[in-house]
Order: sequence, then structure tokens, then C-alpha cells
Amino acid sequence: MAMRSANPALNSNTFTGLPAVVSGESMTLQGTVNKTGVLLLCVFATAAWTWNQVSATEQVGISIAVGAIGGLIFGLVTTFKQSWAPVTAPIYALLEGLVIGGLSALLELRFPGIAMQAAGLTFGTLACLLLAYRSGLVRATENFKLGVVAATGGVALVYFVSMIMGLFGHTIPFIHDSGMIGIGFSLLVVGIAAMNLVLDFDFIESGVRQGAPKYMEWYAAFGLMVTLIWLYIEMLRLLSKLRSRR
Repeated sequence: MAMRSANPALNSNTFTGLPAVVSGESMTLQGTVNKTGVLLLCVFATAAWTWNQVSATEQVGISIAVGAIGGLIFGLVTTFKQSWAPVTAPIYALLEGLVIGGLSALLELRFPGIAMQAAGLTFGTLACLLLAYRSGLVRATENFKLGVVAATGGVALVYFVSMIMGLFGHTIPFIHDSGMIGIGFSLLVVGIAAMNLVLDFDFIESGVRQGAPKYMEWYAAFGLMVTLIWLYIEMLRLLSKLRSRR
């Protein structure tokens, strides 16, 4: 059965064509968890640094831009050169921390407490879905995977069109506003991002079962971080819309 994930870092070809591994040097679940913890620490470190620069708005803007562009570059490099993940994945996490820290700090000025709320909701969602997945309450069936992949592709298309329209001074009506349509759209996107976590869990478990090389622990942790960062940013968007209505 083919593996499928909406996460571009964890697609159906991720574990194909990998070199054979020596006994004891294959990917493990605990090793992937440990690598994910390291990447989270990298994100927290640079996010905290950018957070402390919030008094200099221009500096924060530069940090966000550097982090976004650099994160995209190293994300693509990691995706296409999986064996480089032990080096490129931490660099990606450090760069994305600049983005998260900057966005969180700027929104915190307008909506005090929003960053902690978004972080709590993100990790709460992660914990609940992991528990549901491990207990069998949520299963990554083929139909489930197809649905999440299609929905994620739809969201990506909407954001791409919105970005292109933004270059010409226009935007897709309502979805970025704090009205009911905008909030409903953000709730939908948060739900889709959360469902991607289930696909990531299933995909990582499949890699462990197939005995992927040890460096794939870093790559799998990177893929999970991509989803977590997306989920956190969408949580920030949703909460900012809700707080704007007060």
C-alpha cells in the first residue's frame, strides 16, 4: 500500500530508493522523538531572540524576512537531499524560529497573551491527536489520506492565488477579515493542518517499520516540524481574528 502525506516533506517517495542499513543503525520512533525535541529547542531559541527585538520593529521585520526566505531555501534543500537532514533540519528550525518569534511578538503587542494561547492550542492539539492516533480512535485510512491531501492542496491554492492578487493590490474577499467567513475559513484551515499531523504520525511509523536509515530520524522530525509550524501560525491567525472582534 502506498504511503501518502499532504506534507511536502513526507510524500509517497520519501522512503523509496534509500540505501540498505546495517543492523542497529535504522530509524527508530524514540530517535525521531528525540530529534523533534532538538528541533523544537532550535525554534524556541531563535524565536526568543526575535521576541526580545520587538522594540525595534524594523529589526523584527528583517528577521522575519530572513527567516522566511532562508527557511524556504533550507526546507527545499532538506526535502531534496534527505541525507543532509542532520545539518539542514536544525538550520531550518533556527530560521523558522525567527519567523515565529517575530510574528508572535508583533501580534502580542496588539493582543496580549495571544502567543501563549496559540502555543498552548498547538501543543494541546498535537498531544490529543497523538493520543487518539495511538489508541486507534483516529486511523489514517486511504480515504482519510486522500481527503486531507486534497484539502491541503486546496488551501495551498487559495493562499497562492491570494499572494498573487496581493502583488496587484487585491485580495480574496472575506477570508482574511475578522468576520464570520474569515473566522470560519481559519477554523477550516486549522482543522486541515491538525489532520496533517495524523498523516505525519502514520508516515513516520511506516518509516520505522520499513527500517529506514538513521538520518531519516532527522528528516522525519523536520517533516513534523513543518506541520507544527504551519499549525501554530494558523492558530495565531485564528486567535487574532477572534480577538479583533472584541
